[in-house]
Amino acid sequence: MFIGEYKHNLDSKGRLTLPAKFRETFGTSVVVTRGFEGCLNVYSLERWQIIYDKLCEMPTNKKEARTFVRLFTAKAAQLEFDKLGRINLPKNLIDIGHLKKECYVVGVHNHVEIWDAEAWEDFYSSEEENFEAISESLDEFRL
Repeated sequence: MFIGEYKHNLDSKGRLTLPAKFRETFGTSVVVTRGFEGCLNVYSLERWQIIYDKLCEMPTNKKEARTFVRLFTAKAAQLEFDKLGRINLPKNLIDIGHLKKECYVVGVHNHVEIWDAEAWEDFYSSEEENFEAISESLDEFRL
């Protein structure tokens, strides 16, 4: 389970520390790929395999499906943790996530998201106002 938000700095070499609580769940490596709303998604190898299997089931005769699979997997990278608990993000993923120095690492139930700090703060403050309306629109969701 991934919950909470943590502020960390991306160093000049593209290294970012993930919280120890998250690393315990991930093991020795993760898969990082583009996310939604401008963030990067971080998956355990087990979760990535589930997603990959679903991607393989997408209809190859549909252009939108092919495009989604290409965009989602082309820049994906399997990254190992170093001795200090950091992953070294490739430049292409840093660019996709528009990451600068300050980042938020956010737990989102079955994966982790990496956000540029300013983008996360803007997203959260703009969507926070809609929390109850969003909740009302989720017909099948019950707490």
